[in-house]
Amino acid sequence: MPSIFILIFGLVGFTFGWIVYSKFIAEKIYRLDPNFETPAHKFNDGIDYVPTNKFVLWGAHFTAVAGAAPIVGPAIAVYWGWVPALLWVTFGSIFFAGVHDMGALWASVRHDAKSIGSLSESVVGKRTQALFMIVIFLLLLMVNAVFGTIIATEMVHIPTSVFPAWAAIPVAIVIGILIRRNYNLLVISAIGVSILYFTIWVGSVMPLTLPGDIFGLGANGNWIILLFLYAGIASMLPVWLLLQPRDYINGAQLVIGLLVLYTAVFLTMPEITAPAFNQNLAEGTPPLLPILFVTIACGAISGFHGIVSSGTSSKQIGNEKDARFVGYLGALGEGALALITITAVTGSLYAATGADWAGIYSSFAGGPGQGGFITGGALLITEGWGIPVLFAETMLAVMVVLFAGTTMDAGLRLQRYIIQEWGGIYNINFLKNNYIATLLAVGACLTLAFGASVEFPGDGGMRIWPIFGASNQILASMTLLVISIFLMKLGRPVKYTLIPMVFIIFIAFWASAWYLRNYFVEGQWLLFSLSLAVMAASAFVMLEAMSVIAKLRRGQDSGSDEDVVTSAGE
Repeated sequence: MPSIFILIFGLVGFTFGWIVYSKFIAEKIYRLDPNFETPAHKFNDGIDYVPTNKFVLWGAHFTAVAGAAPIVGPAIAVYWGWVPALLWVTFGSIFFAGVHDMGALWASVRHDAKSIGSLSESVVGKRTQALFMIVIFLLLLMVNAVFGTIIATEMVHIPTSVFPAWAAIPVAIVIGILIRRNYNLLVISAIGVSILYFTIWVGSVMPLTLPGDIFGLGANGNWIILLFLYAGIASMLPVWLLLQPRDYINGAQLVIGLLVLYTAVFLTMPEITAPAFNQNLAEGTPPLLPILFVTIACGAISGFHGIVSSGTSSKQIGNEKDARFVGYLGALGEGALALITITAVTGSLYAATGADWAGIYSSFAGGPGQGGFITGGALLITEGWGIPVLFAETMLAVMVVLFAGTTMDAGLRLQRYIIQEWGGIYNINFLKNNYIATLLAVGACLTLAFGASVEFPGDGGMRIWPIFGASNQILASMTLLVISIFLMKLGRPVKYTLIPMVFIIFIAFWASAWYLRNYFVEGQWLLFSLSLAVMAASAFVMLEAMSVIAKLRRGQDSGSDEDVVTSAGE
């Protein structure tokens, strides 16, 4: 069967999701109001609260939420077969991710751009806030540790990606200044993207490596230190100077990269070499149910998206109606990345590496991961467009690095927000300080990145991938629950958020319990403790939320639409 079937199936589904389903949810359920004063206007400070063009914000939001997860997750999950991965990515993006992301953005805008953890106090109750924020902080910790490891690995294995990845920073700063001065956005974008692709060519002919073992931690460890030093500094700069333009211009570059990949599939029409359902699983392979749904988190639904939607994007949205464009379409963009990843690692061109698909995917843990996307995608581009393999590999490696890098930028900033919120909640003044909060966030991430793998410094991020996936989905279900309760208080239908919530929480706790047993048997106490902490805190939040739902059903805690919306803005 031609690989193009995967793309057509997914794109037809995404088109329905955007034109029909997202419009229904935006107009009939969330009732997005173009006249509502958003926090970006209400609290405009030029640093965190900045009214932003919806196209710029979409680029910033898309690259922040996407990261490398919609590449890594699907590239691992196809081991069970391409059909389960395709179905979950397609239907998950339409009915789960888009509703979740748009809903988190809308709910946060209606609560003065509070993070999903902080606004849980207003929606659910004060007792849930502390536990909810602990879950969010732990997930951010894992996200940053995982993506720091992914970036470091790519920079070590593909040194041609180093120059363009770092060159994107000064380009973004210049673009941020020009946008601030109201220069033509289209012209700026065209010039910026052209420069970035020029740096990719330079990188392909000028690979760079670190000069020696700087910190004595090996190549991966050294890069991780440098990456977190950069991310810590970037997280304290005004959003318009680096975070927003870097994410936007990266988003423009990455959209072009996706178009190149998609058209390469249409030009080459490769055959699917992977099995639809893999019947020859290696011993020790995790069960398809429930592990598929936590292996592919980003690309179908992700709790991290709710953190970004309510943590940074809600502070920049200029018109509430833009929540559909930024939130739902951002989720579909990530689904599109997951789709092309499935195609790249299952198409016949990927077999040109010298082995058949079964030889490359020898086991669940032994697959090529994001390396499969880079190798398979580069072969597609070369065959379809005639672009040299080295340039194509560099371009895709830079895509992975930039996706993960923008997520790290946003992740560190969000961790800082949470630490500062804790300072406000518990009246601990020094935690409100930008520098101290950032230093604590960076220190926690580095501790996990290195502490989870003593034998291989800097490899800890990938060792916590299973916890990241399960915890991510637990947080997504908690976010959907908060949105559902807010809708109930407004007297609106909740089945469109509550049904996905029930499915995800069941699957996520099932997967967490499966992994928890393995960590206990294997004596992996750090991973066991992290997983148990997330599960315990989440269970208490869920119980508290169920109590609120029961009261609402009995009519003990209801209010009119206007009452709730007004109180949300106070």
